[in-house]
Amino acid sequence: MCILVWFRLDLRLRDNPALAAAFRASKAASSTVIPIFCWSPDEEVPWSPGAASRWWFHYSLEGLSQSLSQKGSRLIIRQGKTLSVLQALIRETKATGVYWNRRYEPVVIKRDKHIKEVLRKEGIDVQSFNSHLLFEPWMIQTQAKKPFQVFTPFWKTCLSSQEPESPLSAPSTFPPVSSTIASQSIDSLHLLPTIPWDTQLKEMWAPGEVGALKQADLFLEEALEPYATDRDFPSVKGTSRLSPHLHFGEISPRFLWETLQKLLATRSRKRSIQGVERYLTELGWREFAYHLLYHFPHTTEEPLRPHFKQFPWVQNKKQLKAWQKGLTGYPLVDAGMRELWAVGWMHNRVRMITASFLVKDLLISWQEGAKWFWDTLVDADLASNTLGWQWVSGCGADAAPYFRIFNPSLQAERFDANANYSRCWIPELSTPAYPSPIVNHGEVRIRALTALQTISKKGDIQ
Repeated sequence: MCILVWFRLDLRLRDNPALAAAFRASKAASSTVIPIFCWSPDEEVPWSPGAASRWWFHYSLEGLSQSLSQKGSRLIIRQGKTLSVLQALIRETKATGVYWNRRYEPVVIKRDKHIKEVLRKEGIDVQSFNSHLLFEPWMIQTQAKKPFQVFTPFWKTCLSSQEPESPLSAPSTFPPVSSTIASQSIDSLHLLPTIPWDTQLKEMWAPGEVGALKQADLFLEEALEPYATDRDFPSVKGTSRLSPHLHFGEISPRFLWETLQKLLATRSRKRSIQGVERYLTELGWREFAYHLLYHFPHTTEEPLRPHFKQFPWVQNKKQLKAWQKGLTGYPLVDAGMRELWAVGWMHNRVRMITASFLVKDLLISWQEGAKWFWDTLVDADLASNTLGWQWVSGCGADAAPYFRIFNPSLQAERFDANANYSRCWIPELSTPAYPSPIVNHGEVRIRALTALQTISKKGDIQ
């Protein structure tokens, strides 16, 4: 007898509610715990993991597998239709339960509900838990018992709600997993690229729980105090760089919350407090993104504000390609897009600037940008990606008005005044090899505002 713990986007041992619950149940029933992972990307179409996410998955799974091995267990890896894989493992192991931590992507919710229904009808104890968020999306409501669409009141409600539970310790030891239970190798999943474009990703990132905790320590020691100001300057290491670790569940938001709350209680200097509070707010935006994804699942494909469906987007493959390759002639835009291609990540302010350039200077739809980011970001998160693109485009909840158009040249003067960031990613900057701007910002700004006037707000959200 055993309980299967199905790992997904929770690739850690510390503060893993499903894992902890499985250990409690196994002790009560004198059974064992078997960690499993099922690779079934086709079940997540149209948002199955992109190339950069697959790369991260490979190394994160390696880290999880090593951690389990050090504690006397091993990770059972299978590939195929999830329900069939789970049913096969239940037969092989005589499992009485399957535990997992919840996910919130629309197609995954639908799949998981179906799996839960089928397995429960077959007499299996199926339980799911929250490991990914501070607050479940259905916990936070307006006074009218509706979902929020504005961040500030949403986050105020979160902060006035019951404190998130304290993070759980990792099990000290695991029961051994029988060698008769077959497992695929991580290499057999073919997650790594066949053409080695990932050299700089390897240099920059350390996927896995160990890497996540090291990055958290580095951020807390070096970048947290000046975070409120330094986070806007891409040439400075002023951000946490924890987003991919949070997305893959290698570190929990509850761990960060508790750590930051302790710092807030002990710090007295204004700058220190501002850094902590600002980062807590960023965790709040992550919560808000999942709140919106859960309550408005159609927003992965369509604008939340219905009248934006009428927007006269332009299809221009040449300009889209120039944007993707970082060849627009606007240094801060190009530097961001080249950083993205090289290391699978981009500074948050630069993400806003590059996104604004695509949807407002080039008038290319936000969906095109969302797809590109999804494939190239190591922190490609459906909730955050959707929120970010709809925010910049002015078509989502609490979004920047469409008429707020970033001027890439002025943004560069303000946040990359010495061009240190731009020169880092554009070696040919200030030489004849660097292209001239593909559009005139002043002219296309007028074009964008004119396009905005063509759509009606009738029937829009309130």
